[in-house]
Formats: sequence, structure tokens, C-alpha cells
Amino acid sequence: MSTKSSKYLRLTLSYVIIVVLALCALYPAVWVLLSSFRPGSSLFADSFFPKNPTIDHYKELFTSPSFQYGTWYWNTLKIATITMILSTFLTTISMYALSRFRFKGRQNTLTLMLILGMFPSFMSMIAVYILLLQLNLLDTHTALILVYSSGSVLGGFIVKGFYDTIPRSLDEAARIDGANHFTIFWRIMLPLSRPMLTYVALTTFTGAWVDFIFARLVLRSKENWTLAVGMWDMVSNFQNSNFTMFAAGAVLIAVPIMILFAFLQKFLVEGLTAGASKG
Repeated sequence: MSTKSSKYLRLTLSYVIIVVLALCALYPAVWVLLSSFRPGSSLFADSFFPKNPTIDHYKELFTSPSFQYGTWYWNTLKIATITMILSTFLTTISMYALSRFRFKGRQNTLTLMLILGMFPSFMSMIAVYILLLQLNLLDTHTALILVYSSGSVLGGFIVKGFYDTIPRSLDEAARIDGANHFTIFWRIMLPLSRPMLTYVALTTFTGAWVDFIFARLVLRSKENWTLAVGMWDMVSNFQNSNFTMFAAGAVLIAVPIMILFAFLQKFLVEGLTAGASKG
């Protein structure tokens, strides 16, 4: 076989694999989307496309007295948005300090953060639960925001790697012109950090938006539930399972994330690659 034929064969095989993987990823999502328009309450159907499509499930999400989907949506949006802002601020300013400044205990701090980041977060759930219980923060959105925001700092090494790539000559030139540390951070570093800030904001928003385990542990009142907990309750009771309504709720959950990723995809890719290597 010639080199040219071998090249075309590998290229064709690559495209076939990509198409198969794309179908495997898209088929479940399309099935859920179509099921949200399917009459009845069962996901089982004898055809891929619904024969009598309806939007009653979307209406019922917001009108049914059995569910508080609108309240859960607002709770999740509030928690995810505040977490995104707070965690982005904490991660950015802490990793900037660890990257640009040299102080006693810096290396030990980085080592400790690296070790703690190696353990799954759910290993600390019991300790965090007891701490929140003693602080009277159980069944509050404040508890989720504090835990999500503080936990995101442990995964900020990619942010530190990004700041390591920025030449220190910029800092020195700014200090010669009379700028202090805050001015350097606010006027020089933050504008350069736009891709990284976008990456951190998107990942923290998505993490808070879809989290179930910790929200289920902390939130007890139905009116305080997030979407993940409410949707789980929607189908956990065998007597009240409505999978087509669950599919409609899942479609609405995906809308904010799809919008954010669609508009910020460019900055997300730049942020993922910016801290990958040290210059």
C-alpha cells in the first residue's frame, strides 16, 4: 500500500471514529429532547419521533402544585451565579499572590493545596456537615455558596500556571511608573486574564449548577431545593414518576449552560490552553 493510500485510509478511519463518537454523545441528548414533547409519562416509545408532540410537560413544570420548578430554578441560578462571582474572585486573587509573590510558607501552601486536591471532595462531607450544623447554616443557600466557593480554590493551579506565563517585566515596569500591587493587579493582570477568568467562571458556575450530592445533604426544605434535588425527587417516588416531565425539566436545565458555552467558547479554549505550560 502506498503512502498516499495509507494516509487516506487513516484519515477516513479517523472521520468514521469521530462520527461514531458524535452519534453516541448526541443520541441520548436528542432522545431526552424529543421525549420532553412526547405525550404521557413514560420514556418508552415505539418510535424515535413523537407522533403527537405536545408542550404540556413544560407548562406543567411551572403550574403543577406538586412541583416548585420555578422556585428551584431561581434557587439554583442564584447559588450558581453568586458562587461563580465569589469563587472567581477568590481563586484569581489567591493564585495571583502565590504566583507573583515570594513569602514564607508559600511552597508549603502549594504542597498542601496539591495534596488536598487529590482527595475527592465527598470525603469531607461529614466534617463539613457537622461544621455547618454548629454554625446553624444547614438548609440555607449560604452554606452551599461558601462550600462551593472555598472548595474551588483548591483547583486553581491552572490559574497559577497562567500567571506564571506573564513576564515579570510588566510588573517591574509598572512599579517604576509608581503603580502599587493593587494597581498592577487591577490595571494590568486582570485585562490579560480575561480567558482565564472566563474558564474559572464557567467551570464554577457549571459545578454549582449541576451539583446534587452536597445540595441533597444540606438542603432539607422543599422550597430551598436546587434543580438537581428537585428533579431527583420528581422521579424517585415510584407512585409519582413522570419521566417525560423530567425530560422537559432537563432540557430547561441545559439552556443556560448551552448559552454560556456558545458565547464564551473562544475565551474558554484560550483559558484551557493558557495555563497549560510555563514560559
